[in-house]
Formats: sequence, C-alpha cells, structure tokens
Amino acid sequence: MPGAEIARNQGAFLSMLTQISGARRVLEFGTLAGYSTICFARAVGERGAVTTLELSPENAEVARANFVRAGVEARVRVLLGPAAESAQHLIDQAVEPFDLVFIDADKPNNPKYLAAALELTRPGAVIVIDNVVRGGAVIEPGSVDPAVLGVRQVVSDIADDDRLEAVALQAVGEKGWDGLVVARRR
Repeated sequence: MPGAEIARNQGAFLSMLTQISGARRVLEFGTLAGYSTICFARAVGERGAVTTLELSPENAEVARANFVRAGVEARVRVLLGPAAESAQHLIDQAVEPFDLVFIDADKPNNPKYLAAALELTRPGAVIVIDNVVRGGAVIEPGSVDPAVLGVRQVVSDIADDDRLEAVALQAVGEKGWDGLVVARRR
C-alpha cells in the first residue's frame, strides 16, 4: 500500500475522539487499507457501525481482509466508487445521521466532502479532516498544487459556516509534519 495511511498516533487520537464524542455511527471518506476504519470500528463498539467510502476495488479488497483479521468486519460497510457520488447516494437514501465523519480522501474534493458531511450529520456531530498542514505547504503563497488548494478551500468553507466551530491541530510523527481540522456542528 502507498505510504498514505494514517500514523499510529493519529489512529489512537481518532479512537479517543470517537469514544469521547460518544459516536456510534462513523462515516469515512477514503479507506485505503482500512487502518483508520479499524480504529473507528473498535472505538464505536459492538453496537456501532462504520461506513467507509473507497474508490479503488483493490484497496477495498485489502481493507476487507484487514477487517476480518481485526475482527470488526460485522461493523464495517464499504461503499465502492467516487466518494462524492457514494455520499450523495447516502443523502438520497436519507440515512440515519452520522455522529462522526472523517475526511481523508483526495484533497481537491475536500470542499465537496465537507458539504456532504454537513448533509449527513446533525448538531453535535464531529467532522475531522486529515492532511491540512501538508508540511507547511498550505501557507506557501502561489501554490497551484490541487491538494493544497482543496485544503485551503475547505478551511475557508469551515471558517465561513456558522454551523461549525473548529480547530486545526499540527502533528509531527513518523510521517513528518502535518495535521488535522477537528470541527463540531453547533
């Protein structure tokens, strides 16, 4: 798998955040090999559920095998396809609102994922967005990197949305210097 998975300290943080918030229903944008999904599935407990959105069938296959090895396969539902389309399908189905949303897919689409997360949650829900520091690249003027532009736009969208209160946290660890935004719906 590519070195894009979350680090162990991030997984522990996401697990703790899930437990502190009392989340039982988690939506994840981007599965990869399923490490963060497993962290969420363990944190929500036996009565909880995680829905994860993944574009790549190959990644989903690896993740499903990992869910079985971790003993959490009964708590996880993988939806294959472009994440924005899968999220729209959930909106159209009027699914029960999610308590926590983790956005860690293709960064240029972060604004779309945030908009979908707001449709799929209710007040009190937590929304976490990964990779918002990008080694400091988000504050470098003149960047044309689509990932940086997606992060900048989603941060601006959060700042402009009265339904959200948020904080950005920097992290330094085995994957270098990055961070997350943790937002809560008012």
